[in-house]
Amino acid sequence: MSQHASDHYPANHDATTTTPREDTMSQDSNAKGQQTTTAELAQAVEAAHEAFLKARSETPRTKAEWLESVASALEADAEALVQVAARETHLSEQRLTGELRRSVFQLRLFAEEIRSGEHLDATIDHADPDWGMGPRPDIRRVNVPLGVVGVFGASNFPFAFSVAGGDTASALAAGCAVVHKAHEAHPELAALTAAAVVRGLEAAGAPAGLFALVTGREAGAELVQHPLVKAIGFTGSTAGGRALMDLAAKRPEPIPFYGELGGINAVVVTPIAWHERRDEVISEYVASFTLGMGQFCTKPGLLFVPAGEDADLQEPLNAALREPAGHSLLSPHLAAGYAKAVEEMSGRPGVRVLVPGSFGEVPQPTVLVADAREAFSDPELLRREMFGPASLVLRYSDGEELLRLVGLLEGQLTTTIQGTAGDVGQDSTNELTEVLAERSGRVLWNQWPTGVTVSYAQHHGGPYPATSSNTTSVGTAAIRRFLRPVAYQGWPEAALPEPLQDANPWRIPQRVDGAWRRPEPEAVAAS
Repeated sequence: MSQHASDHYPANHDATTTTPREDTMSQDSNAKGQQTTTAELAQAVEAAHEAFLKARSETPRTKAEWLESVASALEADAEALVQVAARETHLSEQRLTGELRRSVFQLRLFAEEIRSGEHLDATIDHADPDWGMGPRPDIRRVNVPLGVVGVFGASNFPFAFSVAGGDTASALAAGCAVVHKAHEAHPELAALTAAAVVRGLEAAGAPAGLFALVTGREAGAELVQHPLVKAIGFTGSTAGGRALMDLAAKRPEPIPFYGELGGINAVVVTPIAWHERRDEVISEYVASFTLGMGQFCTKPGLLFVPAGEDADLQEPLNAALREPAGHSLLSPHLAAGYAKAVEEMSGRPGVRVLVPGSFGEVPQPTVLVADAREAFSDPELLRREMFGPASLVLRYSDGEELLRLVGLLEGQLTTTIQGTAGDVGQDSTNELTEVLAERSGRVLWNQWPTGVTVSYAQHHGGPYPATSSNTTSVGTAAIRRFLRPVAYQGWPEAALPEPLQDANPWRIPQRVDGAWRRPEPEAVAAS
């Protein structure tokens, strides 16, 4: 999530490991500022690998029960978790309560998804002597879990993208074990959350060691390089993520690195929309880029509007900026980085300060403005993130200039068009949409990118540097990151994995000779 976790790596972390037998000790150790040693990291990974070997052949129903038990454990500790999170992050209890509820919902949704068996993609091709390209052997394919997954959490979402967040939930749902590298911005919360996860897994009968918590910069680097770790899930800064991604690629056995690294999330306002509802657009824009003090990875950091006088922007901006209530940023390190980013951006040639902000304990929002020609001579205007309550307005003269501007964008998590019914179906709108879709993972129409629901169709990702892959870190599709396909050819029926047997003992969807066969819902629920 780009600079929302800029202090995530390589800054130091408090540390120890969490196992089913050491969760209380882990909380005390984290509070004392200890760091996970090399030996403790190895022990945690090895225990996770052993747990994975025991867990990988369990039924989808059993694994779903593990996730539901973790969800219940988090609910049971909700009051304490929210209080600790509020103290360590400066976020409101209302915001944190909603975020914890989201994380619990996500675990239960993933449980429902894996119970259905859709993620296994069980595919059966029976032997066919008359197959079009010659006789076909009996071949069957199913997705299997990768193994131990290392997960790095973020600072700005201490529940949704942290210890019990999306990467942990999706890796466990896939049938993997997880070793989570805690974020140093909330060490006490990380330990408390980890204890709840471990307790939930224990209560459901999951193998000991299936989840562990480690902390510390050195532990993070060692986690990426440990030979038993088979994938990494990361949410953090582009610089930190790229450093870890390079470590993963340089291993003797390179492993997948699923990093969400950030984005500017450009919003384009069409001339018609600007004419018809300028004040409304500005009001919604302000609400979006100041939400959570601008510490969302989906914050709209760029707003493209038609050319005009800056005075036309001033009044509606000032009116909208009377509303947002401020609070401290997540950490002093992040606050310093935010102030530096705004200072550097406002000092670039052609950039004008439209609304001067402040950088005290509670920063006040900043709005900068520049003309399109400045971005053509300095494309970094479109690529520098100001992680906090600041954004840049760029003014374009016509549709051709707008397309040139959009063409300079790097990969984005989201892009948005604010348009009207009159824009729909126009060649210019269609072309603009195509260019935006090439550069982002989610394209919005007349909505705002802040707020990422957890659902089946959600895609939270985008071309580099938004992410390091073409996958999503939010929604049920995130589970498939931590699976790989294995095909079995010519095997006796009785020796095949259960998902590939003709009898279908797990009662999951199977694609048989090209046609999907789905069990009745009642049969799935009872399996």
